[in-house]
Amino acid sequence: MLSDIEIARAARLAPIADIAAKLDIPPEAVSPYGAHKAKIGAPFLKSLEGRKDGKLILVTAMSPTPAGEGKTTTTIGLGDALSRIGKRAAICLREPSMGPCFGQKGGATGGGHAQVVPMDEINLHFTGDFHAIGAAHNLLAAMVDNHVYWGNAQDLDPRRNVWRRAMDMNDRSLRQIVTSLGGNGLPTETGFDITVASEVMAVLCLATDLADLRARLGAIIVGYRRDGTAVTCADLKADGAMTALLKDAAQPNIVQTLEGNPVFIHGGPFANIAHGCNSVIATRAALKLADYVVTEAGFGADLGAEKFFDIKCRKAGLTPKAAVIVATIRSLKMNGGAAKSALERDDIAALRRGCENLGRHIENIRLFGVPAIVAINHFVHDTPAEIAAVSAYAETLGVEVVLCRHWADGGAGAEDLARRVVEIVARGEAQFAPLYGDDLPLIEKMETVARRIYRADRVVADRAVLNRLARWQAEGFGHLPVCMAKTQYSFTTDPALLGAPTGHEVRIREVRLAAGAGFVVAICGDILTMPGLPRHPAAENIGVDAGGEITGLF
Repeated sequence: MLSDIEIARAARLAPIADIAAKLDIPPEAVSPYGAHKAKIGAPFLKSLEGRKDGKLILVTAMSPTPAGEGKTTTTIGLGDALSRIGKRAAICLREPSMGPCFGQKGGATGGGHAQVVPMDEINLHFTGDFHAIGAAHNLLAAMVDNHVYWGNAQDLDPRRNVWRRAMDMNDRSLRQIVTSLGGNGLPTETGFDITVASEVMAVLCLATDLADLRARLGAIIVGYRRDGTAVTCADLKADGAMTALLKDAAQPNIVQTLEGNPVFIHGGPFANIAHGCNSVIATRAALKLADYVVTEAGFGADLGAEKFFDIKCRKAGLTPKAAVIVATIRSLKMNGGAAKSALERDDIAALRRGCENLGRHIENIRLFGVPAIVAINHFVHDTPAEIAAVSAYAETLGVEVVLCRHWADGGAGAEDLARRVVEIVARGEAQFAPLYGDDLPLIEKMETVARRIYRADRVVADRAVLNRLARWQAEGFGHLPVCMAKTQYSFTTDPALLGAPTGHEVRIREVRLAAGAGFVVAICGDILTMPGLPRHPAAENIGVDAGGEITGLF
């Protein structure tokens, strides 16, 4: 069996201008980065205003497990399948972070015959967007320290500097550091976050154009004065230079699937510390250019889909028409208590127990008024009896299950899913609405998500957290949506509690105001914003062969 990278290399890629032309993007609007990837210029995007939007379809998933679900692969397979059945379709994905590529998770360009290409370039430097975001983030950090060094006219309290550094790599040794040693300023305890956890990343992905991008950057809070008032990026006059660094990064990237269909890949915020979706700019462009737009949100529906609906759709005015919930027989059995080593064995009992996790996600999607369909991402060891058991369970909830073989067969393996999605959209049943209103107090928004999405009994926060929320409420930030940062593996804050637990407690450890991005983050449990490398990182197996081709990247 060929590996993903061997399949990708065997494909005959079309010139990127030809891919763009499938969406009627003219050559003058395409800025190539090599032969097979490009950016789409802002003037062309501006010209699309006033066009009718296509239909937006979200691909989400059950709670992720080490067994794998294949949400990105299914997104790509569905996009290819829609094209195969004669629909004008586009796919919108996030850009992969290099940290996981060299760590444990690997890349994020799909797999098998449902990939976006050039796979190795997308998974590594791509068009330099992440480098630009890291540079803009760290420029602001340097300007904060420089401002204090040269007299501190803003009276920034060095003990309350909340702006850390960022880099797109997993490096646990940088989580907590001390800067300015050796007489180069006031020594300060700070640290690094991975670039995908940077507020600059979230800002880029929620901005609508360069003017909005600069305004959002300017609103970023870097610290607090001794009197408790906030110091912003605009106060330090850093917003203009940061916008200059991000000017090209703000333009969406276009690449192609193995079947030669257009894909917008732009931005990549974390799905727990941020909202986990590709950029608003890319999604809006795709909706103007295609009749069907397939996008994904990170992790399970309790994280990525909830943030997609409550943050991205709310802020961008998007109205999704359907949601596809990806599941695998393997992951369902693992959620039902089966060991990872036993997932290839037929275990109907574990499968049925694990279906409760899928059912919870189905119920949650319905809370937003969006019709759902379940896509089983097929593995070779799946048995007819197991597939029938999942279908029977979903039928009790009034949801259809479609078996998909896009990994093995590309778009042809997802044509049944594509037809069913088109039928769902045509019925016009979607009545999308966010889970909570803007006027609800911040703590009640957090409680609403915890109780209705996670099925928690209570939310617990210490007095310092509650006081901070009350202060932000009084300062005019109470209208913002909330971004719940918790483990992706469970509905609880304990990654070991699989399935569909109820009656648990969500403890909010810390809250952060992302004033530029426009949401309030509630950090629950042991969430890290700078991952580490595993004992044997994937980087040990990556290299370049005699022909100059990258090897070992997965």
